[in-house]
Amino acid sequence: MNRVVVVGAGLAGVRSVEALRARGFGGEITLIGDEPHRPYDRPPLSKAVLLGETDSTVVDSDLDALEVDFRADVAAKGLRQGVVETTEGELAYDGLVIATGASPIRLRGDGPQHVLRTIDDALGLRARLTGGTRVVVIGAGWIGAEVATAARRAGCAVIVVEAAPHPLAAALGPVGAHTAPWYGQAGVDLRVGTAVASVDGAGLTLADGSTVEADVVVTGVGVRPSVEWLAGSGVELDNGVATDEHLRTSMPGVVAVGDCAAWWSRRYGRRLRVEHWDTALGAPDVAAAVLLGDDAVYDPVPYFWSEQFGHMVQYAGDHSGARLVQRGDPAAGRPWAACWVSPDDRLTAVLAVDRPRDLLQGRRLIEGGQTVDVDRLADPAIALRDCTAA
Repeated sequence: MNRVVVVGAGLAGVRSVEALRARGFGGEITLIGDEPHRPYDRPPLSKAVLLGETDSTVVDSDLDALEVDFRADVAAKGLRQGVVETTEGELAYDGLVIATGASPIRLRGDGPQHVLRTIDDALGLRARLTGGTRVVVIGAGWIGAEVATAARRAGCAVIVVEAAPHPLAAALGPVGAHTAPWYGQAGVDLRVGTAVASVDGAGLTLADGSTVEADVVVTGVGVRPSVEWLAGSGVELDNGVATDEHLRTSMPGVVAVGDCAAWWSRRYGRRLRVEHWDTALGAPDVAAAVLLGDDAVYDPVPYFWSEQFGHMVQYAGDHSGARLVQRGDPAAGRPWAACWVSPDDRLTAVLAVDRPRDLLQGRRLIEGGQTVDVDRLADPAIALRDCTAA
């Protein structure tokens, strides 16, 4: 293998380049990205950038020292075996890393709506968050909560509209309801069970025909993997680029990483696609190893964090099909956690709110696969590391 092309210049893409060089690959590497910027981190966009604490999140990576042919403002248009078709011509490859990420979903309507995915999105939105501005955020998920946090800190009048019965319903199920009081405490008008019909010039039209006026509308209802360019290529798509546990796709010599990759998890026995920074950071080393002939396996415990309304919220694992064990009382005004346990009493996921030690110890329990004592697990006074079954 002499030539590797990495499509996507986000964190997953640049880490793939670094991993290839770290593993001794001395051939040509071409990195293309559809934005005009050097690779940068996305998590700070809804945190430090939106809060005005920084203007740049450029990844600390010396592309010149890595001898990478970096091409900004170049997008992939199609793929056939050995060739990537781009907006600037064709690129031949022996190995290919697909790291094209995901694109935010926009709602119907002719009115202006902000999304938060790129540094330009973040800087443009930040400029609109001024005292007294009426901001409506659609979606009370991770991004919606962080945007609402920043907007309130800037002195905006904030309304959050959520179709589900409570915040974070898709991500956390019933546990997400415990975050609802945070909105009122921060002075945010949270309206749940409220579906949006369209985004209009003056704000929103709701499904019941009523309207909500706004100066700024932010849509935070999720993303879709950016894989349209792979249609007809022969690469299997299944809620993203389908890969095996080695991050190999159905096309020889092609791997996928980051938000666009739906990999097979040995740990959870199903395909996962995780849109979080930790995945973009960790998957590239496995992908690089596999391209270079190793049989490395990617099987992490997914991890994510969010800073909202003065709380640090951390989640590790996957709670699909597991039963909930509450750890502490969310209504008591103290740090709390939630755990999910499999039918055979193994910890599968943990949510920690202002309890970082629970997250750290819980993640280790999940990685180790030990059975736990559920009664001890429910007692917040007992350290999670001491909750393993005898």
